[in-house]
This record gives sequence, C-alpha cells and structure tokens, in this order.
Amino acid sequence: MDRRGPLVGVKILEVAGVGPGPFCAMMLADMGATVLRVERAGAPPMVPPIDPEKNLLHRGREIVSLDLKSAEGVAQLLSLVDAADVLLEGYRPGVMERLGLGPDICLTRNPALVYARMTGWGQDGPMAHLAGHDINYFAMSGSLMLCGREDEIPLPNLNMVADMGGGGMLMAFGITCALLEARASGQGQVVDAAMTEGTALLATMIHGYRSMNRWSDKRGDNLLDGGAPFYDVYRTAGGGYMAVGSIEPKFYADLLAGLGLDPADLPRQHDRAAWPDMKARFATIFASQSRAHWEAVFSDRDACVTPVLSPDEAAVHPHAQARSMFGDPGGVAQPMPAPRFSRTPGAIASPPPASELALDAIDPVWRVPAGG
Repeated sequence: MDRRGPLVGVKILEVAGVGPGPFCAMMLADMGATVLRVERAGAPPMVPPIDPEKNLLHRGREIVSLDLKSAEGVAQLLSLVDAADVLLEGYRPGVMERLGLGPDICLTRNPALVYARMTGWGQDGPMAHLAGHDINYFAMSGSLMLCGREDEIPLPNLNMVADMGGGGMLMAFGITCALLEARASGQGQVVDAAMTEGTALLATMIHGYRSMNRWSDKRGDNLLDGGAPFYDVYRTAGGGYMAVGSIEPKFYADLLAGLGLDPADLPRQHDRAAWPDMKARFATIFASQSRAHWEAVFSDRDACVTPVLSPDEAAVHPHAQARSMFGDPGGVAQPMPAPRFSRTPGAIASPPPASELALDAIDPVWRVPAGG
C-alpha cells in the first residue's frame, strides 16, 4: 500500500461498523494511518448487497474476519490490540464489554491505547441503548427543526450532518487529540463520540445567533436558511439552478449588477419586510435565462453566485480538476483526501479491498507490540 501523509506510523484497529465509523477510519487512512478493519465472522450480509470494490468508505485498508463470539477470535483481536495505537468501535454501549473486549481489558494490555467509541447517543444517559440513524440524531440535536422551507416539514440533509460530520469527523478529531496527548503522557484513554452531541456542536454559531435574537426558530425566515433573497437557490430556464450567497454589501451589489437591477430602485438589503417580494423578483429574473447564461454572467463577478452542479458536473469542473478534488482510483470516481498538507500530503493507499485476508497475511506491523 502507498501510505503517505501526516499519520504514517499510526496503527488503527477498526472493529467493523457502518457509516460514520468507516468514514472516520477512511479519513485517517487517507492521512497515512495503517488501518486494519476487523469484520465479525457470521455477521448477516448487507441488504441490498454492496459491491466491496466500490465501497469507498473501505478504501486504504486491509480487512480480516474474526469470530468474536469465540475465545480464539477474542484472543486474536486482543493480540492486534497489543500492536495498535487506536481501537475504533461503533457498537451499542456494553457490546464490547460482553465480548471481553471492553476498554478496561484493552487498556490493561496496552496502556497507551486510544479506545474510540462511536455511538448515536453516547455511552450513558437514558437513550444510550436505543437504536437510531442520522435523521434521529439530527432531530434530537435540535438542528433538524431549523432546516427547511417556511411552512414545510423539516428537511433531512442526506446523512452528511449527523453521521459524517457530527459523527465521523468529530471522532477523527477526538482520536487525533487523544493521540497527541498519549504521546506526551504515555497514557491512553476512552474517546466517547456521540453523533447527537457532534451535530449539536455543528450548530454552535446558530445558538449564538439565537441568544442575540438574530435567529428565528421559524424555518425559512433567517439569513442562512433560505429566508433572505440573497442567500437561496433559484431555478433557471430549461432546468438547472443557481446558488446565491451574496451576504456582504459588496457581494450584494455585484449580484444586483449581474441581474440588471438598480439598487436605487430597491428596498434596503436587510429590510426583512421586503424579502418575500425581493425573492419573487430574483426568482423571475433567474427563471428568464438558462443556467449557462447566468454562469457566464457571474463567472467573473465577485458576487458569491455559482451554479448548482450535479456530482458528475462537479468532478469535471475546471476548478475541481485544477485542484484534483476528484479522482478514480480503481476505476471508481470519488472525492480525494482532504485537507491538503504542504509537506506530508495524504493519499488513497489502495482501493477498497475486494476480499478479506487471512490473519497471517496482513501487514506485519500488526505482529509488533505497540512501542516495540
């Protein structure tokens, strides 16, 4: 594997899960960490089945299968713990303890281990043992209620908010913090990442605005939720959309110029009573021309106005190509590692593995005790 990046040398043992855990492990592998994913032997297959070679969250690592309900399988995983810097798991609270793989046992064997636990609700609290998905954590964080159009139901945002942002990215941050501390102290610890808490954290700015009476809990009535005419998405002639984010006065002035409007004939930008009429006016103008027309109009204007691209369009856009934002390792189009590093850039070490390996065929680093 072609491991490159600032985390080269870090060994992460990923006890298989779905969604945010694998996303976290992928991010760390992209930054050079050696990640070994341990599948539970006998676990039911995904329905519908997933093509392993296109399961992008598994890129950059090897996979083995262990029977964690057997004494032999538990012993095998504990031998891997001895060599690991991080154990990452995403089971409900208590499952790893019942398997004989809880943090007390693992930290006794490897005192510098970072034991990272990914759940929806956290390791304790009245909801800790309940099932959930992104939409549930998003809802219980208080943030889903704020998303959507006026007088419409709250709008889910795929699974990018709670699963990947409030879960996977928060866990990657927590692991990195704990690793830095362990290098200084020589002691590991448990990282308890709850997707509900991470999703609430992502809305910190909005909570500040609410405390200043600058944010209404009425959906579609605010600066950033589609309430403002200068921060919304507009349909164009013949299909397609333009995204408008002209908040600052200088950007708003460029927006009006691009639309052929004279500010002297219009209400003030932040006259909220005029927002509905201004939004209707902007909508009529955008709908009068094609997306290509508006792309050309705003291509050189500093107005924060851009086309809404499909995934395929985004991959071939000149800016994305100049930055190599997307690639096709293994023949599968996908986003490339981020963020960028000037001296130790990350890389996709390998495509998702097509099959599992035998334990004696994995990277030899797993046979060397941590610190050995």
